[in-house]
Amino acid sequence: MKDKRSLHLKVQELCDCYATTDPLKEMAALKSEGDREEAALKWLALAALHGVNSNAEKISIARSDSGDVIAKAEYRISQLPSPGREIGEKIIAAAREITHIEGDKAKSALALGIRDSSIDVVIKIKKDEKGEKLTLKFPE
Repeated sequence: MKDKRSLHLKVQELCDCYATTDPLKEMAALKSEGDREEAALKWLALAALHGVNSNAEKISIARSDSGDVIAKAEYRISQLPSPGREIGEKIIAAAREITHIEGDKAKSALALGIRDSSIDVVIKIKKDEKGEKLTLKFPE
């Protein structure tokens, strides 16, 4: 039986669950996760936690036409562990569903409660002939 709770609530719960872990280590382990949809939600939660913990300006995940997925953080140039093709597609789909973003280019604010505080993350999605890109922009 599938859990019918909202994806936003699941991401919030995962933020709370993983708040005391090393997000990068947990992200690297997601490739072996059996449930791809759950792994996508975990990645979103871990990316938010990493962004907050590391004072990131933004974190992006891009999927090319060939299906390759690359994740990056902007605070200093660095590569994040790629979630892989299948989870990468699910991450973008979950972000679209949570924010109700449709179309090739849009952005939306997403309020995330983390422990006893909250942050507003701006989610941007851009799709063109080269692929699709999801960006999480963190407040200053």
